[in-house]
Amino acid sequence: MSSEKKIKVGISVGDLNGIGCEIILKTFEDTRMLDFCTPVIFGSTKTISFQKKHFNINLNYNGIYKLSETVDGRINILNIWKETPNVDFGKETKEGGKYAFISLKKAVEALKNDEIDVLVTAPINKHNIQSENFKFPGHTDFLAKELTGEALMFMISDSLKIGLITDHVPVKDISSHITPELIEKKVNKMYESLQKDFRIRRPKIAVLGINPHSGDNGVIGNEDDEILKPTLKKIQESGKLVYGPYSADSFFGSDGYKNFDAVLASYHDQGLIPFKTLSFGNGVNYTAGLSKVRTSPDHGTAYEIAGKGEADFNSFKEAVFSAIKIYRNRKEFEKLNKNPLKKLSAKV
Repeated sequence: MSSEKKIKVGISVGDLNGIGCEIILKTFEDTRMLDFCTPVIFGSTKTISFQKKHFNINLNYNGIYKLSETVDGRINILNIWKETPNVDFGKETKEGGKYAFISLKKAVEALKNDEIDVLVTAPINKHNIQSENFKFPGHTDFLAKELTGEALMFMISDSLKIGLITDHVPVKDISSHITPELIEKKVNKMYESLQKDFRIRRPKIAVLGINPHSGDNGVIGNEDDEILKPTLKKIQESGKLVYGPYSADSFFGSDGYKNFDAVLASYHDQGLIPFKTLSFGNGVNYTAGLSKVRTSPDHGTAYEIAGKGEADFNSFKEAVFSAIKIYRNRKEFEKLNKNPLKKLSAKV
């Protein structure tokens, strides 16, 4: 390995009653992960020791009390609380939400201050984390407030990338949220991310219709004809390779998605059901469009198996690898754009 300083991966522990700590510890039980990054877990050595013992995981770590004490190439536990939170696996508790937020808040502060390079978040419970300090539908909206940029929920895997025009919005409100301005904003963010974060020079994007069969020329709703189609035409005229709207019901079964670099779905389940069907366990939730890199696994707290040692850690491991890869791609993109000669030779 080169002596180059490793990327510092900050990790929030999520709900302590879920599978968050289990998948974190299982990921880094494989010491080869330390060849790729230096992890910093935002929690406490007491909490991690309890979880490590419970799951019988063989793992050595370095306990620290400030980020300047981080040891490169080792697993670091930043002690951000002194008490020992009660862990009740599989149960939704206020305490579980409280410490999930403390971990997330401290990790985001470190990210904003460039004390860590990227953030990987373990799953939270969107209900018990709610408080005076956290009034958001989930991680994405909180990060959008804390970090500069416009957030795009972007589900990514090697074979499929799906972003959302609307994310955590009730079904009854979806059509009222979809405006030409929002469509343009999300398409532009996806296009920019594909170029900057995934090194795709001229991205090709498919957009899924709002209504069944994209409205069937107004027979099943007029939002596709009146809002989506004119907006996509305008975006196409600007030179972007954006196509649609496509009927969502047949788009994935016919392998239509394989002809594109990414797909933009109109709403949450339209995008996440096919993504999790095709990529579950290997997919990653990436918050694109922000000034910093944040990823997470493609699943929730999984209370039903919490504490049993059954959690699959592959999605979390992929989230770590994706964060590292995107961080490096961004750095390379910045270098190319600062050096016109390199940029020109890359185009030739």
